[in-house]
Amino acid sequence: MAHDSSISTSNQQLAQKTVFSILFSISFAHLINDLIQAIIPSIYPILKENYHLSFSQIGLITFAFQFSASIFQPIVGYYTDKHPKPFSQIYGMLFSIAGVVSISFANNFYWIVISVIFIGIGSSIFHPESARISNLASGGKRGLAQSIFQVGGNFGTALGPLLVALIVVPNSQQYILWFLIAATIGLGILSKIAFWYRDHLVLRNHKAQPFINLHNLPKRKVQISIAILLIVIFSKFFYSASLSSYYQFYIIDKFNLTIQQAQYHMFIYLIAYAIGTILGGPLGDKIGRKYVIWLSVFGATPFALMLPYVNLFWTDVLMVIIGIIISSAFPAILVYAQELVPKKLGMVSGLFYGFAFGMGALGSAMLGKLADYRSIEYVYHVCSYLPIIGIICYFLPNLKKKERSRL
Repeated sequence: MAHDSSISTSNQQLAQKTVFSILFSISFAHLINDLIQAIIPSIYPILKENYHLSFSQIGLITFAFQFSASIFQPIVGYYTDKHPKPFSQIYGMLFSIAGVVSISFANNFYWIVISVIFIGIGSSIFHPESARISNLASGGKRGLAQSIFQVGGNFGTALGPLLVALIVVPNSQQYILWFLIAATIGLGILSKIAFWYRDHLVLRNHKAQPFINLHNLPKRKVQISIAILLIVIFSKFFYSASLSSYYQFYIIDKFNLTIQQAQYHMFIYLIAYAIGTILGGPLGDKIGRKYVIWLSVFGATPFALMLPYVNLFWTDVLMVIIGIIISSAFPAILVYAQELVPKKLGMVSGLFYGFAFGMGALGSAMLGKLADYRSIEYVYHVCSYLPIIGIICYFLPNLKKKERSRL
């Protein structure tokens, strides 16, 4: 009996530790997942030139990818809250591999759309369970864990245009197949994570219990807070869509750059975005997530408003500042939402990932239409006002203060 008790205590202590090997593994898997996703916008200039696509069609390709990546995420999260599936991410990577192979040979608009939908489905399976695994491996350091997880994805997104510029642009579209090497490595890493996750569920008596702090907010206040966060995500990801989908076209058009030069400038912004992600989670743990969310969205306003009026050098400078500021929001938003609805971790993670992808999809489609109707520079003038919406974060409750008051 005493022996069983000591085993139980040992298992409990093991389950409560911050498992950095898993956090860095899931972060690297996120890097590979988002590297594959980043192929899509990185090859837009090639596809536009080769198949004579309009900005509206580019927007629709992004919409197809982002919509397929968003629609299943809350469903996957809701299902895995009740029935954890340690090996589901491997299936997601297989969908992404199918998409990579397909887009390497796609030679018309409809084939391209089908290819990006496969990659989108792979992403929708990957993210909700990954957010849960990050939480389980956090040892209670949720903001840090979420930042480690997110930064892998951001570095993958940053590497995408750089590798496309080095491998695909000088050769041909079929050289996208080289990205299968990364996908194969991803399968190996996800297998390791899956076995850890399976064993971890056994340690926790077959329940994927997250690290949570229960609050005493009334249900109405929680609903209002969730609504505010979703509005903030609308602002952030609509603006981010203008950067991720059209920034290359913007600087090619405004500063007469080549496709390869534009991708190097895109890489500068995406690295800054990754740095901001590293800062956002731990800063939220330290000063409170409300303040990080508020400053990171609304704080980008003056720099976004200046962006359409400056030369190439200052465009790079402003994009670094905007990238660092605005990217620090999402880890804080996601953990804050998990704390608002602590007993439905997978569902709320899927909802917020899904809504973020969905806003990116809608933003890309609408902004593509606007670029065709007016100009790509006009899009950046309009989008520069979006971060102002972040001021509504003032009305979010300060959960960190509530936690301290109970100590």
